[in-house]
Amino acid sequence: MTGPLATVPDRRPAEPSGTSGPVPRLRASRRRHSADRPRRSVLLTVLTSLVLLYSLVPLLWLAISSTKTQEGLSRSAGLWFDGDFALWDNIAETFTYDDGVFTRWLLNTLLYVGLGAGGATLLAVLGGYALAKFDFPGRRAVFAVVIGAVAVPATALAVPTFLMFSKMGLTNTPWAVIIPSLISPFGLYLMWVFATEAIPTELMEAARIDGAGEVRTFFRVALPLLAPGIVTVLLFTMVATWNNYFLPLVMLKDPDWYPLTLGLNSWNQQAATAGGEAVFNLVVTGSLITILPLVAAFLLLQKYWQSGLAAGSVKE
Repeated sequence: MTGPLATVPDRRPAEPSGTSGPVPRLRASRRRHSADRPRRSVLLTVLTSLVLLYSLVPLLWLAISSTKTQEGLSRSAGLWFDGDFALWDNIAETFTYDDGVFTRWLLNTLLYVGLGAGGATLLAVLGGYALAKFDFPGRRAVFAVVIGAVAVPATALAVPTFLMFSKMGLTNTPWAVIIPSLISPFGLYLMWVFATEAIPTELMEAARIDGAGEVRTFFRVALPLLAPGIVTVLLFTMVATWNNYFLPLVMLKDPDWYPLTLGLNSWNQQAATAGGEAVFNLVVTGSLITILPLVAAFLLLQKYWQSGLAAGSVKE
């Protein structure tokens, strides 16, 4: 057939009967998708399960033991309930025992966390932003000091801090716990790294060209971008201050200024003193009440916390 309607004959080799063209492509695509799929590791699953059990079993024991009376703790299995469900009675007695001193300890802890952890977060944000976005003499020296401070354990500084505060007359006061809590080298380093990746320098230059000063640039441009990092540092400093035991133990003598960690330990040691009353059910119930605010904070701020930890891990 000639003319404009003529077609070029198909010179491709004939396909075997019973097969069609797209089949090899589909098989290759399936092979590619199966290769992209993450491989399952039995060893990793077992290790993750062990870590999960290690984390959850103490919490399960604490929740179950909080429902028992003082006698029920000794006559029942650790991971099973007693015949008497005394959770609400234990909670009420925890807040009323010894003239309600548990409430005072709770308020003290909130004070230490609010001023100590909040102040540490504020200083870390300001310092990390300045170190990440401004060039000044001694910047490398500051970096070396911060890295060195991260490696120093807090317990090694407790005695020198006590001697210094003793000379200043601040021991046995809330300031002896609040002021050392304001320094968080790890929080400063984390905000430094986060601000370096989260705040584009071009965005700051555009704000300055538009006439914004440094303060306005920080609050209107940088601060919203730093929100995930701020929440992450706040959680770390809050947990460190909330669970702080050694520093209050060294600094405080008056039980009225004890945080929850020190107060519950004093209840726990009552049974070992002459004529002391064993209140292990109140210690367990108080411990359960103590961890609930931390669990709630992590659950409510989990989205910001995870994004803050992942920031800077991928280079675009």
